Amino acid sequence: MKKITRHTFLFILLCLTTALSNCVNQASQSSMSILKNKQPNILFIFADDMSYQVVNSLGNAEVQTPQIDLLMNSGTIFSHTYNQGGWNGAICVASRSMLNCGQFLWNAHKRDKKKELESGQLWSQLMAKAGYDTYFSGKWHVSGVKATNIFKTVGNVRGGMPRQTDEGYNRPIEGKKDVWSPYDTKFGGFWEGGKHWSEVLGDNSVKFIQQAAKSDKPFFMYLAFNAPHDPRQSPKKYVDKYPLKNISIPKSFLPEYPYAEEIAGKKLRDERLAPYPRTHHAVKVNRQEYYAIITHMDDQIRRIIEALKASGKYDNTYIVFTADHGLSVGHHGLIGKQNMYDHSMRVPFVICGPGIKAQRCNTSIYLQDIMPTTLELAGIKKPEQVQFKSLIPLLENSNQPQYDAIYGGYIDKQRMITMGDFKLIHYPKSNTTLLFDLKNDPEEMKNLAADAKYADTLKSLKKKFIELQKETGDDLKVAF
Repeated sequence: MKKITRHTFLFILLCLTTALSNCVNQASQSSMSILKNKQPNILFIFADDMSYQVVNSLGNAEVQTPQIDLLMNSGTIFSHTYNQGGWNGAICVASRSMLNCGQFLWNAHKRDKKKELESGQLWSQLMAKAGYDTYFSGKWHVSGVKATNIFKTVGNVRGGMPRQTDEGYNRPIEGKKDVWSPYDTKFGGFWEGGKHWSEVLGDNSVKFIQQAAKSDKPFFMYLAFNAPHDPRQSPKKYVDKYPLKNISIPKSFLPEYPYAEEIAGKKLRDERLAPYPRTHHAVKVNRQEYYAIITHMDDQIRRIIEALKASGKYDNTYIVFTADHGLSVGHHGLIGKQNMYDHSMRVPFVICGPGIKAQRCNTSIYLQDIMPTTLELAGIKKPEQVQFKSLIPLLENSNQPQYDAIYGGYIDKQRMITMGDFKLIHYPKSNTTLLFDLKNDPEEMKNLAADAKYADTLKSLKKKFIELQKETGDDLKVAF
């Protein structure tokens, strides 16, 4: 064997060192590719009451969402995006409070009760301090904080929901004339003021973008639709896109939810929208109107994206589309969102922009993770109080874990934990526990809690839940 000279050895060592250095540099460049643009623009588009199950490209062939589909196909989709729940029937209040202050559910609730949400550390305030022009229009619904106080430019500020009329409840009843119509403007709601609220938001958004195009400063736009919240109203041509014969009934349909009183009560406003017992006809009509207002909103999102492209700002803008929580609309005998099932807790979520891969990330996240993500994109150090996590590592490596488990809660009546392929739901008032295998039973229809084969799984979930209670500030005593 030929002996290697000292010079040859040094040459080989130099080659290996150079190669290793190149690999490290390439990895470093890869991890920083998303952050290469100094202070990019942020366009945040927020829907209301929109489940992950009502986007065409996410698997629902019945609903038409062409613009949202374009976003989904050009960015990173987070397929398992959760909201943590709520401290009253208006789940959106908790969702939006967490989003803007960055704290977990019950910690945010404590701040809310003490009127401490507006601390100079809210999302838009942090962006403004970093030199961003901030814009807002649409649904705000963060108690104790005025949007006009924390955004530089504000369009129409809407309340929690367009006013529902008496005729909009307990309908439709099969065989009886339905006097309420989603496109009759006399019922007000989204039509109050003379123009559909989604169209007004579209107008404000286009105006904001045209204004921002004249400035060299980066912008942060928070555009919050009330759609597709009830009253689910839209112009007739959108409703006509969805003949009732083409609307399917959810697999988990029930005439009545067996634990309705334990979890919220049949008198809860959302649940009174459709009659008891639930019927296929009532669910089909509610879903028809749900799909129609989503497609109408999608058209307004198209206008917003077109304006952004025309402005010259598109190439340096990160676009985020998501919603504050989901909705049942017929699943499990429920209509509203005050429950711990995936149809009500999971939302569509996509990020598009410079350096973002077109990919699907199945790691479970919280929708509120977008707040620290945009702070990192803007070069802002995350404040200590912010508990949610940046998604930047997942954008680079979609297999990166984000949380060990996902927590959920609703007032003192419901608790939930999702870990791995399993979900535990607990109703403290009746000491009822449900266990679902989400991988093999994604519709959450088969309760495994009493099955001895899953005793260890149940034990692990309960142990982890106790840990998450502390982390989220949950003081409720739960005796499993």
